[in-house]
Amino acid sequence: MTTLPYALAAVPVVAILRSTSADRFPQVADALRQAGVRAVEFTLTTPGVLDALREYAQGLPDGLTLGAGTVTTPREAEAAVAAGAEYLITPATQLDVIAEARRLGVPVLPGALTPTEILTAWQAGAAMVKLFPASVGGPEYVRAVRAPLPDIPLVPTGGIRLEDAPAYLRAGATALGMGSPLVGDACEGGDLGALAERTARLVDVVAGVPR
Repeated sequence: MTTLPYALAAVPVVAILRSTSADRFPQVADALRQAGVRAVEFTLTTPGVLDALREYAQGLPDGLTLGAGTVTTPREAEAAVAAGAEYLITPATQLDVIAEARRLGVPVLPGALTPTEILTAWQAGAAMVKLFPASVGGPEYVRAVRAPLPDIPLVPTGGIRLEDAPAYLRAGATALGMGSPLVGDACEGGDLGALAERTARLVDVVAGVPR
């Protein structure tokens, strides 16, 4: 099994899958993995996602770590882990979900924006903190927040364009959460070949950023 820290050390990207149906999530996750991404998030706001998560986790390809995103309650956390999620991601700083993730023994990346939220999430037991929505402040905000909080690993997420990925990493991000700018319409039947090409370009670009 590939752990999240190992996956993100190899390629600092969490690919976020969100759609009106989870039917195509397995094929999209496979395309992302084949192009180099090592961490994929199935979001719980997608209908049918727990079944898709469970099925995909049973035959999880080597080198990939699978998580559940948009987890908002302890019950959702428990259901996601039971289905095979190896880590959890939340949209906000939810102490009850952090506590449940720790009870379940899986890493949790709570969403936070302000320094107060970031520090609260970290002190509650976050493995990393999802800086969300990252596009509000951009790379300069990441740099500014890291100045007083240099030891907290941040994963900026939300509205990050592929061409801006290096700037976020140079600003001190540990990894990046990449949704629609990377995945595009692949989950709705879009071209998987185009997804693979975008992903390969992104992987090459982030690999060249010193960390």
